[in-house]
Amino acid sequence: MKTKYGFTLFTIDEFEAWITQQQVARTVLSLQMHHTWIPNYSHFKGNNHLEMQRGMQYVHKVINGWSDIAQHFSIFPDGTIATGRTLEWNPACIYGNNSNALCIENIGNFDKGEDEMTSQHKDAVVRASAAICKRFNLKVDADYVVYHHWFDLGSGMRTNGMGITKSCPGTNFFGGNSVEDAEANFLPLVSAIVNPPVIIPPVDWYGSVTAHRLNIRNLPSSKGTVINVTSLGAILRVYEENNGWIRISAGNQEWVYARYVMRLGHGVVIPKGLNVRSGPSTKYNKVGLLKEGDAVFVYEEQSGWYKISLDEHWVAGNYVNLD
Repeated sequence: MKTKYGFTLFTIDEFEAWITQQQVARTVLSLQMHHTWIPNYSHFKGNNHLEMQRGMQYVHKVINGWSDIAQHFSIFPDGTIATGRTLEWNPACIYGNNSNALCIENIGNFDKGEDEMTSQHKDAVVRASAAICKRFNLKVDADYVVYHHWFDLGSGMRTNGMGITKSCPGTNFFGGNSVEDAEANFLPLVSAIVNPPVIIPPVDWYGSVTAHRLNIRNLPSSKGTVINVTSLGAILRVYEENNGWIRISAGNQEWVYARYVMRLGHGVVIPKGLNVRSGPSTKYNKVGLLKEGDAVFVYEEQSGWYKISLDEHWVAGNYVNLD
């Protein structure tokens, strides 16, 4: 393990142990797979992992104007893994579809005819993906582990590779970048490690943080030790209530003051495609598209329409099956 420039570099063995210990308040519903394209294998010198990570952070913050490096993790040709963006923040990796996600960037260009992924890199990708799925109770299928290629660059809508998309994570990433390629070549490798299947514990309700910063304590009391901090808009799972405090972890003592958490409705999309609009009516512009089975969190109901984010994103309520 090595730390420099605010990043930590792990072997895959170290990462698997580390990720199980991470306390993350926000709800994680998907894992994104990417390749960097640039930098690629030609830029890797065997000892410049964190220099490359710092370079990507510079581009993302200074050139792109983002809040930090886009990805949560970068995996290198030698199979080592570097931390990036804090796990409490959504990534900046798939336009329009970053909410409740974690992002892995694979260093290299994995389009056909370009970088040939090393065996160490492949092993780390599979094992890291499995470790993340286990830690965050993600099902190992193409609804929860997704490729950037499956989303339209202009709208953020999932098109499964149709329309204007990137090739990311590469046309030769574990045999290809289509949904069918993932289901045939990549996801079974991850699933074999996650097996037995992930069991998702029951949630009492979901909530959204209304304070700019909200302390997470190890007891349902202001006398408890602060063990983490979550921020405005984070979606929390609630498992227990105790004297004005709520437990937000299924297995750990992680508590926040309920006064600063707004209860949300939760449901799934019924039709194969559901338009997201900028207001509670068909008169408003389309700003996105949800697919069958997508999870939605309901902040407000108005005339049969559901507001599904802090900003003005609305869907017709009769097409959502609420819990």
